[in-house]
Amino acid sequence: MPRNIRVYDVADGVPEGYVFVGKPQEHIELFMNAAPENIRRSLDASVADIGKQISCLITDAFLWFGVHLADELGVPWVTFWISGLKSLSVHVHTDLIRDTIGTQGITGRENDLIVDKNVNIQGLSNVRIKDLAEGIIFGNLDSVISGMLLQMGRLLPRATAVFMNGFEELELPVPNDLKSKVNKLLSVGPSNVASPLPPLPPSDACLSWLDKQEAPSSVVYISFGTMASPAEKEQMAIAEALEATGVPFLWSIKDSCKTPLLNEFLTKTLSKLNGMVVPWAPQPHVLAHDSVGAFVSHCGWNSIMETIAGGGPMICRPFFADQRLNARMVEEVFEIGVSVEDGVFTREGLVKSLEVVLSPGSGRKFRDNIKRVKQLAVEAVGPQGSSTRNFKSLLDIVSGSNY
Repeated sequence: MPRNIRVYDVADGVPEGYVFVGKPQEHIELFMNAAPENIRRSLDASVADIGKQISCLITDAFLWFGVHLADELGVPWVTFWISGLKSLSVHVHTDLIRDTIGTQGITGRENDLIVDKNVNIQGLSNVRIKDLAEGIIFGNLDSVISGMLLQMGRLLPRATAVFMNGFEELELPVPNDLKSKVNKLLSVGPSNVASPLPPLPPSDACLSWLDKQEAPSSVVYISFGTMASPAEKEQMAIAEALEATGVPFLWSIKDSCKTPLLNEFLTKTLSKLNGMVVPWAPQPHVLAHDSVGAFVSHCGWNSIMETIAGGGPMICRPFFADQRLNARMVEEVFEIGVSVEDGVFTREGLVKSLEVVLSPGSGRKFRDNIKRVKQLAVEAVGPQGSSTRNFKSLLDIVSGSNY
């Protein structure tokens, strides 16, 4: 780590001797309740240690109380938003969405017309009610997460700047609307287009296996990130669809996430298929490999950025948070992939999706769109690009020359 970076611990908020009762979001509740004071103590410790006053406070956008800490210190509050601008717009507009649509009797999963209706609020075109995250108008609106997101949306307009890993040209006209709601909106990415690929482990079997695949754009890569995993029925649907199509595949799934039925299936069948199952894969390198032709994903924002940097069309199975909205953008706005039929994996539904993204006709359309969007990303991080200008503005704010 560079010498000019110091790390200070922040307590997790769990009292000594505390016994967890298994309440949903219990860890998050304890952390968020204690975080303002615990972070304040760490800030004081850093000042005492270094002998210099804090000149800027940068926090994750979820830590909405950062605005109060920054006010106490008399410094700018700069926040990092981890997803796309469309989902940020949802949180900034949550009160308006609730006033317009209401929150009573909506679960987000009704089989009627209401959840297919568009939100119809400026900056949120193409967004349906069922694309919204839990905690906006359905789900437990009294949960810790819902309250945290509501406070965040209300207080972000007070931030000196909000920055995120994306580029303005991808989500027009959303940036134009959001810029009227926050002081400074700075898209400074995609970082994986602006930077070289991360170093590889000394020996990586995934890439060696991909090198042996003869046909370009033929391998299906499957990964659902670190926080989500399909239930047993859906895992088996994936396995059966792969067996039915015979497509070569690379499946990244932790051993702890494999269900007994999937383990049994893989033991009996994997040797007969052209496939590889690993507990972890170097995803940016995998997606950039010429042999990869499709990416079955939970549709997290980083995965979308990595697809744009170099990857095949996406097959989206969102689970929670911003992922449903991201999937909607991938399919309807960016046009670089499809969502699974009815939102869950079935053997027949995944077979259809694989046929769509791997076929010469529609598959080429998706790949051409990825190339088009990547070119926009390359221009954004170029010398005169929008993300480069925004990054310079961010540096000015953080360094104190533009505050």
